[in-house]
Amino acid sequence: MKAYYDARAREYDDWIEGVGVYAGRERPGWHEEVAALCETLGALPPARTLDVAAGSGYFTRFLSGEVVAFDQSETMLDVARQRGAAAGYVLGDALELPFEDGSFDRVFTGHFYGHLDRADRARFLAEARRVAHELVVLDSAWREEVEREEVQDRLLRDGSRWQVYKRYFEPGQLAEELGGGRTVFAGRWFVVVAA
Repeated sequence: MKAYYDARAREYDDWIEGVGVYAGRERPGWHEEVAALCETLGALPPARTLDVAAGSGYFTRFLSGEVVAFDQSETMLDVARQRGAAAGYVLGDALELPFEDGSFDRVFTGHFYGHLDRADRARFLAEARRVAHELVVLDSAWREEVEREEVQDRLLRDGSRWQVYKRYFEPGQLAEELGGGRTVFAGRWFVVVAA
């Protein structure tokens, strides 16, 4: 995964913005939903937040409070730094967070949890709960036209192809996996649950 996201860093936002290899995708209401999602993230109460797998910082920049962007890809963190997405930037492994217990009020993660297999999900949840009392997960919403779980073939601008494990969620399902929680956002394309 690290190599894939290093390679994808400079074009990660193409997916969100609907440009590049994503320009031809039919996604009705996508841009309106992205705007509503960003507004919802901005309305979360300010908190000392660790954004795990912050990537390019696209969503990080909407979080209020003192935010630390954390990612395994130095290239992704460079993109996040260039956009001024957070107060701090830390390189490391999301399954072994290098922070003391209770270091943050909130762990936020966007489009990371849905890439984790069962064992890694358990490790991540244990680490998130160790460093913060609140966890907010943003991921892809399940729709009838997609499988709930699949391995996707992804093509980057440089022509390289990557196999990526991906899951899609209904709000209640995600809340249950997180051990309970409330739906913060539920759309056709995105879901956010706070636990």
